[in-house]
Amino acid sequence: MSPSAIPTVPSARPGDAASGPLPPVVGDALPPSVGAFHYTRFAPFTPPLEAGIAPGRHPVVIAGGGPVGMALALGLANHGVRSVILEADDTVCVGSRAACISRRSLEIMERLGALPAFLAKGLPWTGGRSFYKTDEVFRFEMPHDDTQKLPPMINLEQYYIEQYLLDEIVLRNEATPGLVDIRWGTELVALAQDDEGVTLDVRNADGRYTLHGQWLAACDGGQSFVRKALGLALEGTGYEGRYVIIDIELHSDHPTERRAWFDPPWNPGSTVLMHRQPDDIWRIDYQLRAGQSTEEALQPAAVAEFVQRHLDAIGEGHLPWHTVWTSVYRAGAMTIASYRHARVLFAGNAAHAMPIFGVRGLNSGFDDADNLAWKLAFVARGVSDAALLDSYSQERIAAFHINAESAMRSTEFMSPPSRGFDLLREAALSLSARHREIAKLINPRQTEAVRYDDSALSSESDALAAGPKPGEAMPELQLGPDRHLTDLLQAPAFTLLVLQGESVPFDMEGVPLVQHTLQRDAHNAAAFAALGADELRGAVYLLRPDGHVAARWRDAPPVEVLRQALVRAGALHPVANLEPA
Repeated sequence: MSPSAIPTVPSARPGDAASGPLPPVVGDALPPSVGAFHYTRFAPFTPPLEAGIAPGRHPVVIAGGGPVGMALALGLANHGVRSVILEADDTVCVGSRAACISRRSLEIMERLGALPAFLAKGLPWTGGRSFYKTDEVFRFEMPHDDTQKLPPMINLEQYYIEQYLLDEIVLRNEATPGLVDIRWGTELVALAQDDEGVTLDVRNADGRYTLHGQWLAACDGGQSFVRKALGLALEGTGYEGRYVIIDIELHSDHPTERRAWFDPPWNPGSTVLMHRQPDDIWRIDYQLRAGQSTEEALQPAAVAEFVQRHLDAIGEGHLPWHTVWTSVYRAGAMTIASYRHARVLFAGNAAHAMPIFGVRGLNSGFDDADNLAWKLAFVARGVSDAALLDSYSQERIAAFHINAESAMRSTEFMSPPSRGFDLLREAALSLSARHREIAKLINPRQTEAVRYDDSALSSESDALAAGPKPGEAMPELQLGPDRHLTDLLQAPAFTLLVLQGESVPFDMEGVPLVQHTLQRDAHNAAAFAALGADELRGAVYLLRPDGHVAARWRDAPPVEVLRQALVRAGALHPVANLEPA
């Protein structure tokens, strides 16, 4: 395809390492369709006002209607808590942006009700290959076997991600009108807070008004207005390396896998990545060399010339293609110091920036929403004390540092920040074909569920021969031909999982706790062993609503021990004077 044949396509505006690229300005026209996806424009809504003020106080207001904001709203809805989403745009996102969704995020999507749509459209994959020049030097496989119901990763463009979450919100609102009130084309322009809640000034095409909320969740992305309004800054490490991101429509039969080329002859001194997405959309990321102009690299002619050169090199240059999205990216691993500021809580890119390598960006945001949703719901419903929200900040900042460590190691290999790193990478790549141990340095370290090692919500627990420890997420294990452990973790409540024993006689009105008692059989024996329950003795796990272990015991705990664990984990007020029924 000649450069002159390339039409103008949506392109992100340059941002920085902390914020990432800015959304494109699309004007009055609808964004062009991409593959089978067609955009819808949503009209702004202004509620009835009294002297410019919306009466009442909403339990939760969410700034930002991207994937993290909508996931948080659905998580709150699971607990019966209403929310208002303020979204400045009037469509779901333009451009694919985030593209890889992890197994952990798919488990979260299952609890939110959006999993069937994600799996129906997303492309599952389990591994990838890395090349040095033209030689394959490393192949990786993510943990996966036939006993698991979810793939380790799927590729799905962000506009589909947002649309499927929106579809689920529409279904919830049909069942419970107003459960999630999305106000499109509505920009937050000022905020204040006091002991009772937050006061927000917003504007849309119809004018400006004020609304009140008990809590504000800032999910408004890398350019977060809320973060700036509170005078907060992202701090951490920013990298100089720049990557151009190009999505093309290409009818290729190549399987869904991650491919990386280091120092390829057709783009020497650079790294090139390639991923397949639904609708024959392929993402190509390539590293700009020092001295290369970002503006020139994003010119349609330069994009067309690079893509054609790359496709020619991998044997697909004869296939028709066209560009559907371009942007430029600079990696950064940054966070604000606290995710809670009185009545304001931060999640997703408003709270942190993460390099794309290892796909920890949106997946971290979904984990934020999953952690925050149940805690904020419990506080809003009066089940728990507001101090529970401090554990959200503590746990997710600890998770940021765990994720950032792996992401930074991958970034320093993918885009060396100095000549020393460059020499180390060159040495590792040149030796990796002959030395498997050295080749492991190329591993992209894909995201996985984080353990909250020092969580204030975890109780002292028994040692078991196996199984997740307090703070870890319960793994997906097969219990039968069509039954998995995560099937039991869908209730918006704490779960008491009793393996090989009698149910615990704990029945307190209003306590968000469900109990499952399983007996060992031929189908679940492997799962029992993985959870530390042997043929002689069982095991008992107390699981939080987000699937992380709060406590575990060898035998059924005394009722008072269980009650104290629930108090510590936030399911009960410490002052609650409840007696077993």
